[in-house]
Amino acid sequence: MNQSEPLSVLETGHRILWGDATDLAAISDASIDLVVTSPPYPMIEMWDSIFKDQSAEAARALKQGRPMAAFEAMHQVLDRVWRALWRVMRPGAIACINIGDAVRTMGGVFTLYPNHARILSALLAIGFNPLPVVIWRKQTNAPNKFMGSGMLPAGAYVTLEHEFVLVARKGDKRNFASTSGKQRRHESAYFWEERNQWFSDVWFDLKGSRQKLSKSERHRSGAFPVELAYRLINMYALSGDTVLDPFLGTGSTMIAAMAAGRHSIGVEIDGSLKLTIQAGIDEMIPWANQRIDQRLADHRAFVAGREQTHGPLRHRNAHYGFSVVTGQERQLRFYRPVAVRNLDKDAFGVDYVAENSQPTDAAAPPRTRRRSAKSVATAASSRGQSTLPGF
Repeated sequence: MNQSEPLSVLETGHRILWGDATDLAAISDASIDLVVTSPPYPMIEMWDSIFKDQSAEAARALKQGRPMAAFEAMHQVLDRVWRALWRVMRPGAIACINIGDAVRTMGGVFTLYPNHARILSALLAIGFNPLPVVIWRKQTNAPNKFMGSGMLPAGAYVTLEHEFVLVARKGDKRNFASTSGKQRRHESAYFWEERNQWFSDVWFDLKGSRQKLSKSERHRSGAFPVELAYRLINMYALSGDTVLDPFLGTGSTMIAAMAAGRHSIGVEIDGSLKLTIQAGIDEMIPWANQRIDQRLADHRAFVAGREQTHGPLRHRNAHYGFSVVTGQERQLRFYRPVAVRNLDKDAFGVDYVAENSQPTDAAAPPRTRRRSAKSVATAASSRGQSTLPGF
């Protein structure tokens, strides 16, 4: 989508690229607005084979029992992805990288491998501007979740129950100088109370991945919650922006982008996950509409409680008529996905209708459509392949 175009596009396009995340040659320079991803975690045993296939040094170090050398070799594989992201991201674009640290015993020695710190140092070396991180707490019901020998001092270890979302920007703040760009930004706003929850540095409310994975798929995928990706996309991208996930996995980022009205591109090396990704896409429309309903219901409940204790709010949303805390929320608007279309192999289009204060006829064609998903997802490029914004 052209960055100066206002938010009247009610279709989005999405494409899966099967291949290595270190090779983003199919994506044009400075074309991606947001990256939301979660790579394989170095020194987590389930991903050893992925790193060994891409790094002879990682394979040798693991075989020889040199864990820190293996840790560094694995991260050098990921470094190539972060450098590729720098090329395809627009100035001002943001990258959100979900990562957990690892603990492992090798050669009889138990050690922490600080993946988040190593990735952050790599981003700094490339030139990214680091922003405050998010820590999200993974919920667990295990009664014996501690690590180590039990109740004797200096024999047990703190349990890792959180992951990091590293946030880094390419250069300075994104520019929204044009009138149409400002309009699109205001229509993509979130609620004041959502801001207070989402922009806290610790999240306790995420439930884990919704997706049902077989035992074999769990050994290949570190699926994070669709809600995590949906939240980050709403925080850092405008409707109609293009979101990239270079480690698509089971498709969480693409599903969230579809739900949020953003274009998306996903890169995935494991073709056997195709059916799992498709199953998630098939569930996207009911999930998205339930999430929109919940956001609207939560806001109305918030307003009722707020006005009861603080009196009437000063501002009113133009589309729904309910009160809002700030003037920035007056143009906030939701677009409901109503159909997913297969455009060609591994490419999808999503149709939306604008959520109004009055019931909307989902079958009625949108009247403000300016650019079709088919036109952006199937136009032939100079490389002879179907294209999306960003190709």
